[in-house]
Amino acid sequence: MNEIPILDPTATDIHAELAKLAALGPVIQVVLPGGVTAWAAMTTATIKQLLTDTRVSKDGRRHWPAYRDGRISSSNLLGTFVASHHMLSAYGSDHRRLRKPVAPAFTHQRTQSLRPRIEAITTTLIEQLATTPDGRVDLREAFACPLPIQVICELMGVDADHAAVMRACADRLLDTTQSPEQIAASFVTLGETVAAAVARRRDNPADDLTMMLVNAQANGDLTEREVTDTLMLMIAAGHETTANLLDHAIVALLGHPTHRADALAGRLAWEDVTEEALRHQAPLAYMPVRFAIEDIDLAGVCIRQGDPIIVSLAGAGRDPAVHGDTADEFDPARARKDHLAFGYGVHHCLGAPLARLEAEIALPALFRRFPDMRLAIDPASLEPLPSVIVNGHREIPVHLT
Repeated sequence: MNEIPILDPTATDIHAELAKLAALGPVIQVVLPGGVTAWAAMTTATIKQLLTDTRVSKDGRRHWPAYRDGRISSSNLLGTFVASHHMLSAYGSDHRRLRKPVAPAFTHQRTQSLRPRIEAITTTLIEQLATTPDGRVDLREAFACPLPIQVICELMGVDADHAAVMRACADRLLDTTQSPEQIAASFVTLGETVAAAVARRRDNPADDLTMMLVNAQANGDLTEREVTDTLMLMIAAGHETTANLLDHAIVALLGHPTHRADALAGRLAWEDVTEEALRHQAPLAYMPVRFAIEDIDLAGVCIRQGDPIIVSLAGAGRDPAVHGDTADEFDPARARKDHLAFGYGVHHCLGAPLARLEAEIALPALFRRFPDMRLAIDPASLEPLPSVIVNGHREIPVHLT
């Protein structure tokens, strides 16, 4: 009997690991950090089939026997997702109920209304970069992360003090090398900080996402727990995905001077750069976690009722059946850039248009201001974030000139 592969919690070389796993089949079993065995869908076809199958649920409280029976604690990697009460951990009508109060904050009109603020924040960050004494700076910490965290916090109506704590806790929750005790502590601190932000908004009403959720609770559409958990989701998903998109787009352009020159000269659309970065390096490596509510036959494999399932969004981006023999190459000029970086089906990311808008404003502004920017270290020395969930770098050290 073949041994079930264990996912590397440090994500030392995620695409090398994905290639080995994909060679085992389109649907395989893996052992996740925390010791849970789950099914992993590795190809675009199997992921799309799963994400549109009504027999697959995101609600582990209802559909994961191991969690219901107490065999999985809320401090387990997957337990933190299951324990949360928000749209990403809901199923069916419950999912629609939890998504509805959030959706108005991400309409096309509301997203586009943020353009001036995104441009202003980008300009401020770039001018701060320009004051670096020796011209060497970590672009992840000084640019890729602060932009989306400021945008999502303005959308939510969260002040800077609360935002700093929320970001730190969210980052730790996505670090799959953390111990159960560390996970539990971060979860509690994040929840307390969000609850404080909600209380402040109740006392000081404003036109923001937090107020929308407070009003939904007042109308009986959400519980107190659902308000705080939804905002916890927004702070984590709202900054991490976009930060990793900016991260990988910057690194890719620094490593491909021809593409960078073409984008700066207008021969290549920045929209194409953004979409290719999303395809080539999906900001989320794996999306946990779903559960079979009855037996499912998929690609010759039987996923049993109650089995946990993850999907490889990063693997789909490199799927040769969709992207051909050059799937591993970063090429913004490629004809087809279909990807699943923001998910698929009813759980497709609400904030995808906002993430794209931030990238299409920030990337040209950064490279126009510093056209001779270069990495300060060998690209092979860039260290990944220690996570099987998110896909980014610990830092991006560059020389600006």
